[in-house]
Amino acid sequence: MNAIPVLSATEAAAWDTVARTQYRIPSRVLMEAAGRAVAQLVVREFADVVTRGALVVAGAGNNGGDGWVVARALHAAGAPAWVAALDPKTDDAIDTRALARVDGVRELGRDEPWPAAAVVVDALLGTGAAGPARGEVLALAQRIVAYGAPVVSVDGPTGLDLSSGEAHGPVRARLSVTFGGVRRGHLLARDWCGRIVVVDIGLPPPDPAWPLLVTDAWAGARLPRLTPTMHKGDRGRVTVVGGKPGMTGAALHAARAALAAGAGLVKLVAAPDTVAAARASLPDVLTVESALGPALEPAVAQALEWADALVVGPGLGREPARGDFLQALLARRAVPTVLDADALGLLRGPVERPVVFTPHLGEFRTLVGDQLADEAANDRWAATAKAAQQLHGTVLLKGVPTVIADVRGPQHVVASGNPGLATGGSGDLLAGFIGAFLARGGAPPEAAALGAHALGRAAEHGARQWTARSLRPADVLAALPDIWRAWADTTPPGPPVLALLDAPETE
Repeated sequence: MNAIPVLSATEAAAWDTVARTQYRIPSRVLMEAAGRAVAQLVVREFADVVTRGALVVAGAGNNGGDGWVVARALHAAGAPAWVAALDPKTDDAIDTRALARVDGVRELGRDEPWPAAAVVVDALLGTGAAGPARGEVLALAQRIVAYGAPVVSVDGPTGLDLSSGEAHGPVRARLSVTFGGVRRGHLLARDWCGRIVVVDIGLPPPDPAWPLLVTDAWAGARLPRLTPTMHKGDRGRVTVVGGKPGMTGAALHAARAALAAGAGLVKLVAAPDTVAAARASLPDVLTVESALGPALEPAVAQALEWADALVVGPGLGREPARGDFLQALLARRAVPTVLDADALGLLRGPVERPVVFTPHLGEFRTLVGDQLADEAANDRWAATAKAAQQLHGTVLLKGVPTVIADVRGPQHVVASGNPGLATGGSGDLLAGFIGAFLARGGAPPEAAALGAHALGRAAEHGARQWTARSLRPADVLAALPDIWRAWADTTPPGPPVLALLDAPETE
């Protein structure tokens, strides 16, 4: 299965150009494939369209040409189809409209009432559109909203900048169908796009340097496998460091998560109160008491040497002694390490080991400075890539979407999850997941992407059971077994669909 790229409008246009010039795929062929794929999804998602019909609102460019193909494909299959359109201005759109007219597709006049239909197809503006809709396009977009039927958007809803994610409105889609890969704007403005479906229209392979969308198929292929002859040492040993007095929960969440993600042994280095809580509630975890600074106690040094991977930071605190403690820890054997939460604010200078940094935007500012943090607010892809180069490690910038960058290789983008993760403890689970995957020998970028997608998919599953509003870290962990089972046997959605992103649960 081909990788699913995450594209800006500029990259999407470049892909089209390569298809036409290097691979000699006529643009009309791509338009026909796009429109027919949308028609197929309209019928699949809205069963009553076969009897009640679809209204296609087509713009003047090639996106409008796609809309004419949708109408013609529905009409050919016997489903009622009407088109309300601007006069096309591109050769392909002009030719496609002419073919639809010859075939008998019903075209509505500018002032003609719109008939009642099961769905309206928004084919007004394509990927390259920027800024608010204006003039006749805006008038038609407002009429779509007033029409009240579910909206299927071709590429994306009219008024959404598919590069920046800036949503000017007015159209919100129930379903957005896009071609070859997702656009950045889809992932930045999920509440405007509804369900996002990526379809294949015959584009050539994407540029391997483009960011990759993490899917269940991708994750399932990389999930560390278990074998019948394994023992606990084979499944990876994770040491979690944190849990000062009053912050017990963070360290326990990370330790539980490492076990739930498959680690064979987990050792917790924490303050005495946290160790006591772990012994009472989490007997699976080995424990080492520590003052957490300024020096490493002998038992702590032994726990660091024992580990295949470290998770440092959940509930660690930011007192001056913690900074000395972190420096002493990082001077030990260079095992792969997750630096999370408080550890990100304590870091001094470069780290000479494989590291996954897991900041949210505020921690990102502390870690790499105001300039990159300001850039991340506008372009999280570019800012994360620069941060990875600056830190000489893997940077996972949490958010919508989560972006993972390393000093080498493409970025990974995780779009799973929902607002249920906007609670204390979610980041600690993520750190524990990544630690478990690192302990099994996973490359840091892939371990980070796998951990973030597992967190997001478990949150989605949990929200369906308990709602996003009431979701807590324990619910996410309870949902994990179903995710592992699903990833063990991922079934492709089937042509022409390449990937499906359900709209996030918000209640």
